[in-house]
Amino acid sequence: MKQLATFLIATATAICVNGETRPNVLFVSVDDLNNWISCLGGHPQTKTPNFDRLAASGVLFKNAYCPAASCNPSRTAIMTGIPPHVSGVYRNGQKMREILPNAEIMPKYFSHNGYWSAGSGKILHYFIDANSWDDYFPDKAKENPFPRTLYPKERPVNLPRGGPWQYVETDWGGLDATDEEFGGDWLVTNWVGEQLRRKHTKPFFLACGLYRPHEPWFVPQKYFDLFPLDELQMPLGLKEDDLADIPPVGQRLGRNRYLAHIKKHDQWRQGVQGYLASIAFADAMLGRVLDALESGPNKSNTIVVLWSDHGWHLGEKEHWQKFTGWRVCARVPLMIRVPMGAPGLPSGTQLGAVCNRPVSLQSLFLTLNELCGLPKKAEVVGPSLVPLLRDPNADWPHSALTQLDQAQNYAISNERWRYIHYTDGGEELYDIKSDPHEWTNLAGRAESAARLKSFRESAPKEFNEESKTGSGPMPKNLWHAAGDSPPPHSKPTGGPFTASFHNQRWEPVRVFWVSPTGERVQYGEIGATSDRGQSTRHGAVWVFTNSAGKDLGHVVIRSRQKRYDIPAE
Repeated sequence: MKQLATFLIATATAICVNGETRPNVLFVSVDDLNNWISCLGGHPQTKTPNFDRLAASGVLFKNAYCPAASCNPSRTAIMTGIPPHVSGVYRNGQKMREILPNAEIMPKYFSHNGYWSAGSGKILHYFIDANSWDDYFPDKAKENPFPRTLYPKERPVNLPRGGPWQYVETDWGGLDATDEEFGGDWLVTNWVGEQLRRKHTKPFFLACGLYRPHEPWFVPQKYFDLFPLDELQMPLGLKEDDLADIPPVGQRLGRNRYLAHIKKHDQWRQGVQGYLASIAFADAMLGRVLDALESGPNKSNTIVVLWSDHGWHLGEKEHWQKFTGWRVCARVPLMIRVPMGAPGLPSGTQLGAVCNRPVSLQSLFLTLNELCGLPKKAEVVGPSLVPLLRDPNADWPHSALTQLDQAQNYAISNERWRYIHYTDGGEELYDIKSDPHEWTNLAGRAESAARLKSFRESAPKEFNEESKTGSGPMPKNLWHAAGDSPPPHSKPTGGPFTASFHNQRWEPVRVFWVSPTGERVQYGEIGATSDRGQSTRHGAVWVFTNSAGKDLGHVVIRSRQKRYDIPAE
């Protein structure tokens, strides 16, 4: 009885602060979304009534920036609260759990403070981090955040492969399918909606990872029909020879092969259509989540946060994809709605408030801690956005840092000006008030000297060197091709750790664990030329097949080898 009483007291303390009930958190991420939503004005034809609806119900940050210009470092920074220049996570190919094995991510911290933490879809970079969640859809034990998704049987559909350099998912087209038949984000939002429509015994932290508009841009045809090709407008920020005044490193980041390849095959306009269609689909999925919240019992006590991990180029700055420091990639949607009664903001947020101060998604962990009345976590970097949620025009002495692929490649944004620095000392400076598309680099002008000096002084004084733990190719003798020898049964020993399976083939592969009695258990799929983290143990056996079920080969996990390649041939 004494132990039960102690538990009940601890639970009550975790749920209440000064007699007030702690609010729930609905944490919505959208993958690869730039400012092409109506409330941000990025494209005049975009159709996003649900993004606009959420923005109108809280605070819309019009000058928000991602911590990094690619998925893995950005999501790692947001979920751990540790920025890339501190963690050393700069690239997609790095593994969060190899570099930050003990970092406590947001859902785990909320669980430790009395919350039920659950999620669905892509929140981290192609893995779930099962131990950090109380519940997850799909099954967190499989470390695959993607539910069943319908894709064309024959691919590519519209954009031919240009070579090994081309990301295999760069393709688009409408599907003859309903939203439910498509699956993917529909299944994610269906599960999240179920959680929002029921009562909970604890406050919840609920994450919803929308994958669209991440490539490939395959969604039901009705979303393509919203954007007829003969009426389509191209991106607003296009300018001929836009990189002429850019330093050499910036030019190399900008001029990848994609735009030329897309132009060669006369697919630029179709690509823009595919991106707009995918955004419209993501908006419809967001609407399902908002409807579930508003029709359920948690409407009046749930904080809603929506963010995108980074933006996306569709020809601006002569670039296609992400990975750059320019605003079209670094600037992201950010919306926050706080109900009345939240410990950190009892008055809640204003309806339809707009904030133009420069903010970073790096601040989200600390902001939610403060809003929910949780203790401050020592390693989490801020500043908190609560002062701006209280008054969007409050004084704000902070700038926003966006990290690129190396320590000395980064961008800094304040309310009017943007600065980009490269490893070779090259610099860019833009006045976004008069030049919102960053067409004119002012760094070489004499009148810019004082402003450049100020930006240099505001940059981090120290950068952690990039960690390459586990990033090297595996020894060839660890791969056993089909036919060389039959897969043995697993003989797992020791504790679990995360290994990386790297698919080098130009087609998806299926992943199966072989049980100690020889049964095969499917653990999802790895996309073409992609990788994923997998919780495993020393002595476990993993078999890989193609989509038709033909064996390709197997590996036996060794405790000291954390990367396992599925060879191209």
